[in-house]
Amino acid sequence: MLSDQDRIFTNLYGMHERSLAGARTRGHWDGTAGIIGRGRDWIVEEMKASGLRGRGGAGFPTGLKWSFMPKESDGRPAYLVVNADESEPGTCKDREIMRHDPHTLIEGCLIASFAMGAHACYIYIRGEYIREREALQAAVDECYEAGLLGRDAAGSGWDFDLYLHHGAGAYICGEETALLESLEGRKGMPRMKPPFPAGAGLYGCPTTVNNVESIAVVPTILRRGGSWFAGFGRENNAGTKIFAISGHVNNPCVVEEEMSIPLRELLDRHCGGVRGGWDNLKAVIPGGSSVPCLPKSLCDDALMDFDWLRDQKSGLGTAAVIVMDGSTDIVKAIWRLSKFYKHESCGQCTPCREGAGWMMRVMERLVHGTADAGEIDMLLDVTKQVEGHTICALGDAAAWPIQGLIRHFRGEIEDRLKGRGAAIAAE
Repeated sequence: MLSDQDRIFTNLYGMHERSLAGARTRGHWDGTAGIIGRGRDWIVEEMKASGLRGRGGAGFPTGLKWSFMPKESDGRPAYLVVNADESEPGTCKDREIMRHDPHTLIEGCLIASFAMGAHACYIYIRGEYIREREALQAAVDECYEAGLLGRDAAGSGWDFDLYLHHGAGAYICGEETALLESLEGRKGMPRMKPPFPAGAGLYGCPTTVNNVESIAVVPTILRRGGSWFAGFGRENNAGTKIFAISGHVNNPCVVEEEMSIPLRELLDRHCGGVRGGWDNLKAVIPGGSSVPCLPKSLCDDALMDFDWLRDQKSGLGTAAVIVMDGSTDIVKAIWRLSKFYKHESCGQCTPCREGAGWMMRVMERLVHGTADAGEIDMLLDVTKQVEGHTICALGDAAAWPIQGLIRHFRGEIEDRLKGRGAAIAAE
């Protein structure tokens, strides 16, 4: 279990002052100029040593991502863009950072931007996050007044400006290139890669897009050392992580814990266990709605990190744990997710535009028991035709929950179809 002195987010529940004065009492903005004074290369190498992997879902090594930014400017400015468009169903971790601990993010933006040679950073915040934006903007204003942002930011000799940009509520804008399109004032539709953002991102300039949590942990890692952070979790799955646990637990919560914590320990220690006891557990979606579910048989020994979950054909994603007990109609639950992804598809790629709607309609027939048994395999086949054949990962996100359902709960679907068939024959 993570001890309190090792927690990076010390105001996750809003029990203390979120103001600049409050943040300083908790150790933030301490020696920021000194960290910047150690130079870009030292910061990037320390981030690599920490083993931090992106907290937005993909899990790409953060220090490595930063190192892709050009070392010397070719005349174009560089940008850091923070992805605060937290729209994945079940996910609410970045929200707590922005409204209760905003200075962790702002200080992280300054240090990360310096490490990439960027004098400006944009935080793209989800359209529905009204109060969170107000809290973040108030914290930014405080920092400008205190000289921590603007010219010679925090006395570091680095000029740095930070801007908030409010989205309009589109899930697709959480995809990094769709976010850049939206930020530039166009429709949020993903771009083809290459070119990758580090080569040509915002306004055609070198850009790195990082998740809120990935940036907010940076100052603490650099203060305490990359090796401190790397000491948590299993190899290649380092650090602390914010988990957002919802669904059928006694106490849903958002909590910072050590990576690789066993799922059962996470639920028992922080959520008062599964509703009705552990044996009443049916399935868990371990990383936000786009990753395949795990049945109880796998949950018994589940470790909450990137590699263990990937080996089980699921994923850590954003670490939004959605717990479903024995009362859950899991076919209907996955149909509801299909409906969400169909609604949020931008329509740019044919497999996603046509496939997401097609999959949703077949799922609806499975819910009502009116589908043919042969349609289960046909549905699985279509998910494989959508997965990996689109510009961005929304096609995968639409396909994976269905694949997880068929992989682990095929018997339940077949029983429903048989039961419906028997009921029709009896009529």
